Amino acid sequence: MTLPHIAPSWSDLVDIALTSYIVYIVLLLIRGTRAVQILQGIALLVVLRQLVEYFHLWTMFSILNGLLIAIGVAIPVVFQPELRRALAQIGRTGFLEPHAAHHDAEAIAELCSALSSTAVLLSRAAIGALVVVERNTGLEEYAESGTALDAHISAELLVALFMPRTPLHDGAVIVRRDRILAAGCFLPLSENVDSADRRRGTRHRAAIGITEQTDAVALVVSEETGAIAVAQDGKLTDHFGSADAINHALKSIFTRPSPVRPAGWIDAVRNLWSRSAKNNARID
Repeated sequence: MTLPHIAPSWSDLVDIALTSYIVYIVLLLIRGTRAVQILQGIALLVVLRQLVEYFHLWTMFSILNGLLIAIGVAIPVVFQPELRRALAQIGRTGFLEPHAAHHDAEAIAELCSALSSTAVLLSRAAIGALVVVERNTGLEEYAESGTALDAHISAELLVALFMPRTPLHDGAVIVRRDRILAAGCFLPLSENVDSADRRRGTRHRAAIGITEQTDAVALVVSEETGAIAVAQDGKLTDHFGSADAINHALKSIFTRPSPVRPAGWIDAVRNLWSRSAKNNARID
């Protein structure tokens, strides 16, 4: 007796393609991280569970079954940073114009002038600083980790905040529009840093980390070298020789017209792909 040949429908093909795509994205996300070893351990437990079930070792089967159930509950806790980062990237719209952003050229000019003047003054004095400018993604949760200010932005106030031996000189300053939202804030550190970035300090890793998880822009002044850098989309740009150069770079970011870009999940795929390529380069 021959079974009738059933051709797959278009919905079956779409279902298979989407499932394969999701599995591929998950593999890209966990490649080169501790998740690989954890999943290998879970796979080993599943194999052992099948073996003890085959040989009717019911006590061991019950233990392994309960252990796998507990692991299933613990996975969201263990992978909380990775899940949070992925969901934040997927949720981005990818548009550059903030929801409550700088609406006129005068506000942008004031912001960029204050930031560039502050960076140059602190660089000459070899005083470290980290200023984060909010854009589409809200930074309220990070602002709550510091001291609320809600003060009008100015170079004089920013310099005073970062002066050594002052209460708020450690941590980051968060700026929303033309106001300093909070100072002394704690930011997430990036785990995806190459050999060049590893030689930088904690401020640079924090700048990379916050711009990986949000669309904010971070301005960093190195305490050791006085070098000035700007972080955006998880990448650092430095070698700014003057206030005009910094001012121009910041204006080009905040005044850039909003292009029609793909949704945030495509940006997430690109980030995962670049991260995978970087891991491959390290292995080679």
